[in-house]
Parts: sequence; C-alpha cells; structure tokens
Amino acid sequence: MGHPAFAQLGQILGSPASSATASPSPAAPEQAISEVQDNNSDARIAARIRGIFAELPEFSGVKVEVGQGVVSLSGTVPNQPDIARAENIAARVTGVVTVNNDLARDISVKVGSSTIDSLTQKLQALLKLLPLIGVAILLAAIIIAIGYAIAGLTGLWRRIAPNSFLAELIASAIRFVFILSGLIIALDMVGAGTLMGAVLGGAGVIGIALGFAMRDTIENYVASLMLSLRQPFRPNDWVEIDTYEGRVIRLTSRATILMTLDGNHLRIPNAQVFKAVILNFTRNPQRRFQFDMGVDSDDDALAARNLGVETLAQLPFVLGDPKAEGRIIQVGDSNVLVRFLAWIDQRDTDFNKSQSLAIVAVKVALEKAGFGLPEPIYRLRFDPRTMPLPFENIAQGSRTANPSPDSHKVSASAEVVTTEDVRPADEVADMVEAERANDPGESKDLLDHSRPVE
Repeated sequence: MGHPAFAQLGQILGSPASSATASPSPAAPEQAISEVQDNNSDARIAARIRGIFAELPEFSGVKVEVGQGVVSLSGTVPNQPDIARAENIAARVTGVVTVNNDLARDISVKVGSSTIDSLTQKLQALLKLLPLIGVAILLAAIIIAIGYAIAGLTGLWRRIAPNSFLAELIASAIRFVFILSGLIIALDMVGAGTLMGAVLGGAGVIGIALGFAMRDTIENYVASLMLSLRQPFRPNDWVEIDTYEGRVIRLTSRATILMTLDGNHLRIPNAQVFKAVILNFTRNPQRRFQFDMGVDSDDDALAARNLGVETLAQLPFVLGDPKAEGRIIQVGDSNVLVRFLAWIDQRDTDFNKSQSLAIVAVKVALEKAGFGLPEPIYRLRFDPRTMPLPFENIAQGSRTANPSPDSHKVSASAEVVTTEDVRPADEVADMVEAERANDPGESKDLLDHSRPVE
C-alpha cells in the first residue's frame, strides 16, 4: 500500500472535477514486474478492488476480473468522469500490472435516480425548514405592519414636516426602512443572509442605471422638495419666471402652475423654476415706471425736464416718496431725449394705466408750455442743375392742412388724466382665488402661508 498522502492525491486527481471524459490507461507503476506469479495474488487483487468499489455507490455496476496481474473493468457507471476514476483506483492497488478499462456511461433512465434522490433530500430538508420559514415570514410581516402603522401617523408627520410633500416623503422613507429590515431579519433567520447581500448589490446596480435613465425626473422631484422648503413666492403673486409671466395658482410636486395675464394656465416644471431667475412684482408694493420723451434741440432741455417732473408730482396716483425725477439721457439728430421716472403703489394703482396717463400728462404739459416735440428731421440736398421745385406751394399747403393744435383738446386731455380710473384690474387675481377655492387639488399645494417666504 502507498503512503496516505499519495492516496489522497490520487483521489483528488481521480475526482469528477478533474476530467470531463475518460482518460487513456495510465502508465504502470514505476516498479519491476515479478517473474514469479503467485497463484493467489489475482484473487487478492480482485477481492481488494471489489471491496473498494462496494463502498462507492457509483461503482456498484462495475465488474472486476484479474488475470496475471492485469485488471479488466467492465460494466457501467453513472457519469463520464467515474470511468477514469475507477481506472485510477484499480491501478493503485499493489500487484496490478495494468488496467484494461471497458467501462461505459449508463444512459438508462434509472441513472437519474441519484439526482432524484438528491432532489428528494432537498425537498425533505425544505419541509423540515417550513416552520422556521413561517416564523420568519410572520416576523417580517409584523415588522412591516409596524412600519406602515408608524408611517400612517400623517398628523404627526405634518406637524413635524414643514409641508405635506415632505411629510409624505418621510412616511415613504419609514415604510422602506421597515420593509428592508423585515426582509433582512427573515432571511437571516432561515440562514440566507448572504442572499440578501447579493440582492442589495443587484438593487444598487439597478438603482444607478435607473438614476441615469430617470435623471430629469429625479431632478424635478428634488427641485420640488427644495421649492417647498424655500417658498419663493405666495399664491396669487404676480411673477415672471424666465420669460413666462403670470399669477401663481399653486406649487405641486411636479410643476408650478401660473395663470397668464390672458387667463391661460401655464405649467412650468419645478426643475426649471428652481434654476430660473424669478421676478416678483407683488412682493414690493411700490413700483417705478419710466418713459422717454424727445424735446426740440432748440428748446431748454432742463426746463422741459423740470416741467415734466412737476407734472408727474401733481398726478394723484404718483407717490411723493420716492419722488419723481427726470434725466437727460441722449442728444439725438433732431431732439434731446429726456427720461421721466415715477413711483406708484401697486395695491391702489395699475402699473400700465398709470404709465399711460403719465405719458399723456407730461406731453400735454410740454406742449402747453410751448416745447416742441419734433418728429425725426431729415436734411435733403438737391442738385442745382435740376429744375427748381415748388417748395413755396408745398409749405403753404402744409400750413393749411395742419392747423395749430386746438387748446381745448389739450385741456381736455389734461382733464382726462386727472379723472380717469387707475385702480388695478383684479380680473386675473379673482380668477386665481376662485380656482384655488373650488379646486380639490388645493390640499396638495406646497405653498404654505404659515412659513416665511425666501
């Protein structure tokens, strides 16, 4: 018999994992063949090999014959690697000269009995594990139910969170944590904790892929959360977001809804609102308007400016503080351009109406004072070699066609300025309030009057 270490090495080399097919007959051991044959040696070799094969179920169908030290193996084995393994075992027996391997793989139906037996054993083990699995499922269900019960305390989360959107987010996070905890505990009880690690790893990879695929959706969701915390405007505020102008109806978890000054609904994604420049016309009730007016180059521009400022200050809708002012901003080809600026209170005065009436008032005042408001003048040069043009007739015709302004019309315009209604038009604001009062989606509005505006 060989050393046990060599015997173990031979078993490893002859295992099913070492070869997928039958190998050729191995070389005889490195020893001399005796010239004297013991009459009982063949019987002893055959008995030894049969005894070894009897302990291995896969070799139960192998027949062993020995003659003059030559071992002949015949019959069938369940798997292809068992052919080489049987030959390797027989060759290691002392006294064997060589091995004649005639084994074949058994392809009959009964060969699958070992697989069926293995499956049966696994099913039996699973049946024994069913009570533990039931306890694990019950414990996981209890943990998940507790999580849902805690997340269902909407009143508590709305008191803690600044708005309903964040309260729903907290409740969803609590549900997720309790579901994950229940699954981990259940898998650990049945001895499948490593499976949870693999599942979480796969979920992480899937989450990264979904994050790239749904980047815009996630960005909009985060922007909604940030806007609900920052509160950049109030309902019915008159705002301009990028190039979109209107009154705010509500802020939802997906979009900011405006009503344009034409009465149309406008939905702007919150991701765009979060990154946009927001101009709020309602936050500060005082607002300044301005307009430009050209005075004749031959007139006194400073006197025209002072007269225009005095006229603005006398208008009932113009605020005294800050005061109205005028600026000479440009000398043109035919006039001097004066810019007039004045302040109003938007709560009592409409911006567009007041600006329009202020332009009329300053124009009337300048014309009554004799200031010229010339149209563009062009200098024409004529070739003296051409026929003379009847400029005198043209001048006379223009004087008769364009009589001097009627002073009654000027004074009438001045009276209109002081009597016309300049109160703000509230049609759009009233429509916004009516929609907020009647729309059931008002409960999902993320704008909160109780929180400070950014």
